[in-house]
Amino acid sequence: MIASFIPRRIVVAGHPKLVESLHEAGIICDYLKSRGLESAHGSLYDAKLRKRVHNGDFDLLIAVGGDGTMLRAGHLCAPHDIPIMGVNMGRLGYLYQVDAGDWQKMIDLLLGGDYWTEKRMMLSAEHFRAGESLGSWHALNDVVVCRGGLLRPIHIKTSVDEQYLTTYVADGLIASTATGSTAYALASGGPILPPELRNILLIPIAPHLSVDRAIVLSEGSKVSMTVLSENAVCSVDGQIPVGLAEDDRVDVHAGNDSVKFIRFGDPGYFYRNLTAHMNQNATIGLPR
Repeated sequence: MIASFIPRRIVVAGHPKLVESLHEAGIICDYLKSRGLESAHGSLYDAKLRKRVHNGDFDLLIAVGGDGTMLRAGHLCAPHDIPIMGVNMGRLGYLYQVDAGDWQKMIDLLLGGDYWTEKRMMLSAEHFRAGESLGSWHALNDVVVCRGGLLRPIHIKTSVDEQYLTTYVADGLIASTATGSTAYALASGGPILPPELRNILLIPIAPHLSVDRAIVLSEGSKVSMTVLSENAVCSVDGQIPVGLAEDDRVDVHAGNDSVKFIRFGDPGYFYRNLTAHMNQNATIGLPR
């Protein structure tokens, strides 16, 4: 597959807490410059670097780190339609296809146009209290409404497209993208969805005498989660949670932006990655 677009202005960003990723980002940047490309590198959290991304100074971002780095790169790049190539230096790397030792070969393929672009849906979430919007966010993985510090379940009245669905009595409720189906949703017993799907996945966390099955909603659905308890919070893509008061509502629907990932070879990479990670369980292969 030969792509029609070849990036010429590339920024390489590492995670500030992963020293090795920042070092590798510098090496990648030097290689790009040796190929005659305009390139810069630095921390993904650096204000000047982020401003340059917002200003349209780059047409590709190479993210060096773990899955969290890819999530944050997605948040940064999606509104500006900038594709992302990931170089994995983390533990799992569900979102990655390129390992640290392979980036030079993959960059050469990229510059030869031998790649394809994968689009992944983002969610848009908004927090309401007494009809007033208190904040909005975008998520690549998930939006989670769950209990706070107290060890007791909460009640979450849930509607889909303004039609009452059920009231969950649980530790929480996950509204996930297909991307997020291999994250917290997977750990909570949800199904794995192909990454290109634009469905919303609802998964209760530790439900108590309540609906205990995941629900896959059609594309375009809107989910409303109203907290009927105290001691609840909302977290978007695992970020610092926002406190929710009783009767607060969180609405979730497909966002307008999509994250674009640079991919190589056939789309079956997703399933090869998946089975490789699943087979990392230390008990696999041991006698029973």
